[in-house]
Amino acid sequence: MLKNRNELLVVAGLGAPAWDVTDAGDSPLNFPLWGGMGGAVSIGLGLALARPHDRVLVLTGDGEMLMGLGSLSTVGVQQPKNLAVVVLDNEHFGETGMQTTHTAGSVNLAEIARASGFASCWALKEPGELESTRLRILKDKGPLFCGIKVRAESLPLVLPPKEGYLLQQRFRNALFENKN
Repeated sequence: MLKNRNELLVVAGLGAPAWDVTDAGDSPLNFPLWGGMGGAVSIGLGLALARPHDRVLVLTGDGEMLMGLGSLSTVGVQQPKNLAVVVLDNEHFGETGMQTTHTAGSVNLAEIARASGFASCWALKEPGELESTRLRILKDKGPLFCGIKVRAESLPLVLPPKEGYLLQQRFRNALFENKN
């Protein structure tokens, strides 16, 4: 997903998405969340509105997205053309003990995003669709929403730095270096 990302700004939700983003290559343009469960899309929206010439990707999980569900309607109202939200959906709250989320039942996050007014919503169904999804995130006008069903599994962790002040400062400095 982050191959040839160039200046893509990435907000990574609490837990596995933050670890996955770090594993793909830690960057000053990554902002992993370490405790703000439910806030990834709101932070990404604020960033997209403040930096309209930069592409912003929010990569989060289904549990985190469900905790911040109202943010999808705010994105739909604001219509940031530079924002993409990708949800890695393992149907569990991984950070709080692997409780089953509502996406294991009838809740469809892509349909909620569509009803909220996102410009384009889709579900990645096959691994071969990853490249076209990556290109859409980098090129298409948003707001975009992609849901990706993933297995609930324990993988080796690649943790981002834990110091919130360090993460905030390096992200801020990277934004100033990348003025648009």
